[in-house]
Order: sequence, then C-alpha cells, then structure tokens
Amino acid sequence: MQEAIIEPLFKNNILVFGLLALSLAVIFYTSSLKSWSKFYRIFPALLLCYMLPAVLNTTNIVSSSTPEYEQLYFVATRYLLPASLLLLCLGIDLKGLINLGWKPIVMFLSGTVGVVLGGPIALFLFSQIHPSTVAGAGNQEIWRGLTTLAGSWIGGGANQTAMLEIFGYDKTLYGGMILVDIVVANIWMAILLFLISKNTKINNWLKADESSIQNLVERVENYSLSVQKLPTLKDYMVMFGITFGGLAISYYFAELMANFLSSIPSFADPKSFFNSFTSSFLWLILFSTVIGVLVSTTKLRSLEGVGASKIGSLFIYILVAVIGMRMDIMQIFDNPFLILLGIVWMSIHVAILFLVAKLIKAPFFFIAVGSKANIGGAASAPVVAAAFNPSLAPVGALLAILGYIVGTVGALLSAIMMEWVTANFII
Repeated sequence: MQEAIIEPLFKNNILVFGLLALSLAVIFYTSSLKSWSKFYRIFPALLLCYMLPAVLNTTNIVSSSTPEYEQLYFVATRYLLPASLLLLCLGIDLKGLINLGWKPIVMFLSGTVGVVLGGPIALFLFSQIHPSTVAGAGNQEIWRGLTTLAGSWIGGGANQTAMLEIFGYDKTLYGGMILVDIVVANIWMAILLFLISKNTKINNWLKADESSIQNLVERVENYSLSVQKLPTLKDYMVMFGITFGGLAISYYFAELMANFLSSIPSFADPKSFFNSFTSSFLWLILFSTVIGVLVSTTKLRSLEGVGASKIGSLFIYILVAVIGMRMDIMQIFDNPFLILLGIVWMSIHVAILFLVAKLIKAPFFFIAVGSKANIGGAASAPVVAAAFNPSLAPVGALLAILGYIVGTVGALLSAIMMEWVTANFII
C-alpha cells in the first residue's frame, strides 16, 4: 500500500515566505537584546537563520517537497542571490580583493582534493566495516552513484548530472544519492555556520594571518563611512534601477552565452568536460559579480553610503532561510549507513582543509569559503563569505565559479579511484 502524503500546514508561497520573514525578524530582534546574549553565544543568530526553517520543514509546518517551494527557491537563487552579489560588489575595493593573494585559491583546491580523495577512501573503509552498504552489481554499483556526489560536491548540479550520464547509475536509485547529498551537505553547512562564531579562536589555533582580510574589510567599511548619508527616495530608486537593471543585463548575456555554447556539440554533450559551461546559472553569477565590480569603479560606488551592502545582506539572509528549508532533519535516519559514508567522506574533505590551513597559516575564512565553493557552489559560497562580512561575498562568488571549471575533471578522477577500489576490495 502506498504511503499517504501528508500535506504541510502552510503551502502557499506567500504564507511560507511570510513565515520565513517573521522568523528572521524574531532572530535578529532577540539577538540584539542583552537578555538573550547567553542563548546566542551558544546558538549563533546565523545558525538559527538556517536551522529554524529546517525545523519548520522537519515538523511539516512548511515543506521543501512541494512545487511551491521550488518556485520560492528559484526566486531566491536566481533573483535575490545575483542581486545581492551585485549590491555587495558595488562597494568592494578591487585592489584589496586582489591583495588577498594565493591562499584562497590553495584552500579551494585543497577542498577539491578532499572531495576527490574522500570518496574512494570512504568507499574502501565501508567495504571493510559494512560491505552491504557498498554492494551492488552492474549499473547499481554504489561507486557509480557516488560519482554523482563527487560531481555535486565539486561543481554543482550540472557536473552531478554529467556523472550520472557518464557512468550510467541506475536512475531508480539515484534519489538515494540526492538524499545523501542534501543531508550531508546541510549538516556541514550547519556546523560551518556555528564555527563562524568561533572564528577568532580557530584562527588563533591555526596561527593564521588575517591581515589581508582585515585590510579589505577596513577599507570597505572606511569608504562606507566616508560616503554615508541619510538616504532619499531618489537614492533608493537609483539603487533599485542599478541592481535589477544589472540583473536583467546579467540574465540576457547569461542566456545568450549558455544557448551559444549549447549549440556547440563538444559543449552540449552531457559527458563532456565543457558541459558545465552551458549552465546559465554559472554565467548569471559571473556576470552579476562582474557588473557589480565594474560599477564599483564608478561614482555609483557611493551608493554604499545609503546602504547597498545592507540591502544585499538582507537578500543573503532570505536565501539562507530558503536554503535551510531544504533540510529535513529526520532524513538522516532514512538510509543511515549510506549517509554515514557521506559523513565520513565530508570529514576527509574537512580534515584536508584544516591540515593545509594549519600548514600555510590560512585563516578560517578561507577554509569556510574554500569548502563551500566546492560543496555548495554559487548558491552558498557567497552566503558563507558574507557571514564573515558582507564585503567578502565576492570572494565566495569568484571561488564558486572555479568549482564549475574543475568540477568535471575532479569528479572523473574520484570516479576512476572509486572504480578501482570496487574492483579490488568489493566482492
């Protein structure tokens, strides 16, 4: 007998969005009160902005499994995210961004290596301690399914689909891999948001040099103070026009570029390394970031003085809440051993990041953004970067674009190693 689907209490988009908005308002208001200071020392406000919607989803007050949620997620990622990037880039100091140096790239690549190696290592460990988890034959071999995780955790959805096509994993079982992807990635996101509140302690342990980051933040904040003024309706209308006019231009050229590349056979082939570049979302994020940076070189940069980064941050927090709704805490128990394999895999990724950061004395910011540029991509790397400081969001966006570039190659390397582990250690 088919199990009855229980409808969520609130399904309408307007009601769900209103509930998320009220949740954010309550969190920000209470976090400013002295009487709540002890609570927020244990549970950071940013973490609650992510976890409270997850609790609402888990308790079926709202649901991420409805078509209405997909519409809400589409608006948050395709409208609010690029708009926030444009606004946050508007006040950026380009020279300060360049002065961040080579460490962000090294940490991003370390995260990629962690994903590439983590898959085969986790597969080998489970072949020894719980063989039934990794059993399978033909197109149901687990390693084939795990390649889709490798694609998702380096390059995102486009690379995930490419791995599914290349290695032909049974599509009737593919839902289980998507579940592992969502659950494990969301658990790490929650942990990361909590650790951001311990940024200073972690940096002290890493003996990290934060000077380049602090200089960038200070330069942006000093500029913001120097142009700060009481905003007028004209200021907001100009900002509105620049933001959504820039978004429209980004959309136009993103679709143009994606359609053009899709017409080239070597790009259109789902099994091709170049297929990731046919993603209009990739180009949307890239063009939004570039337009924001270009605007920052003009007099329009002074819009930072009337709150451009604050409005950009508002959009980011809405996105955090919408992404948080994707997490159903109870799904952890649906396929515990396969999810545990994913957790082991993610732990290897994190361990390599911390090891490299310790060796090169990279700040925790580079760990967090380097990880999410791989695991979360353009939808969450800017969010995590902005959690440290809104002026740092462009770093997350630019590193996430690298994820699209190296995603297919990294996932293929991981797949080759996982196939070898299966052939040699799994009966």
